[in-house]
Amino acid sequence: MITKAKPARPARPRRTAVQTLDEMLSRKLLTPDQHEAIRAWIAQARTPEAIRQMPAPLWRTLELASVLMNVDADLLQPPLLSEGD
Repeated sequence: MITKAKPARPARPRRTAVQTLDEMLSRKLLTPDQHEAIRAWIAQARTPEAIRQMPAPLWRTLELASVLMNVDADLLQPPLLSEGD
């Protein structure tokens, strides 16, 4: 007897940095000037290490907005497994 494999549940969509920054702006967690400065910094940074070199005031603002939005929540969720696993 041949059984069909059940389709895997779709993975949760990942936010891009720009989508996250835009949401922070829309929630008024960033000012338009902060949003633009952080977006520009991330756009020119080629590595995570370069992003971490962001000026301290911008980095603190980004950290606070991330905490308020609970951006790390996806990291705390168990991975989605396909049905039958």
